[in-house]
Amino acid sequence: MSNLDGIFLDFYGTLASGDRAAVVAICARVIADHHLPTTPDELAVLWGRRYFAAIEDTDTPHFRLLSQIEHDTLIETVSGFGVHIDPDPYIVQFNEYLARPTLFEEVREVLDGLRVPVCIVSNADEKELRNALEYHRLDIPYVVTSETAESYKPDARIFRYALEVTGWRPERVIHVGDSLHSDVGGAKPLGIRTVWVHRSERITDIGTETPDMTWPDLRPLLEIAG
Repeated sequence: MSNLDGIFLDFYGTLASGDRAAVVAICARVIADHHLPTTPDELAVLWGRRYFAAIEDTDTPHFRLLSQIEHDTLIETVSGFGVHIDPDPYIVQFNEYLARPTLFEEVREVLDGLRVPVCIVSNADEKELRNALEYHRLDIPYVVTSETAESYKPDARIFRYALEVTGWRPERVIHVGDSLHSDVGGAKPLGIRTVWVHRSERITDIGTETPDMTWPDLRPLLEIAG
């Protein structure tokens, strides 16, 4: 694909480890602190359903940061067990993880070998993602977060915003991400070619969309744009 203007890359779950381990660890702490009759995995799924539903509630009149959505949906999830909690200590723990996630082993090799520019397109608050990039010393030319776009994938607005920021043409962009629903489902309707990175770390993915390509990791990018 030498005709590429650039590459859109998701961050969490694609370049860096997803939030599964962090979410399950937080849920285990919540269960222990409040004696909830459930398991960490079960609570993580319940929280995740509320979290993703809130992200996709486009009828909400005011945009909410992810940190606020995390806060609100954790309260709502635990209240289903008849318990009211102060979510702040758990959200602080979660955001500390988001600022220092683990990069997948092939990421530096792939980024160093690319010959076309990259734009991060991520459902993330600006502070945590910028901190993560700085922590790992990743020099990415363009970074678009849901906070800057005031839009969450799979909503098309975040991808349109990224196209505006970069000046790239949708037919000359490939978007690579780990979510069939958010990444493939969001980019494909705009005419952007899509790659699903099928790692095993996601808690759940409600997507049924069909990507143009499916990869186990990011190494095939070097064959396309290296």
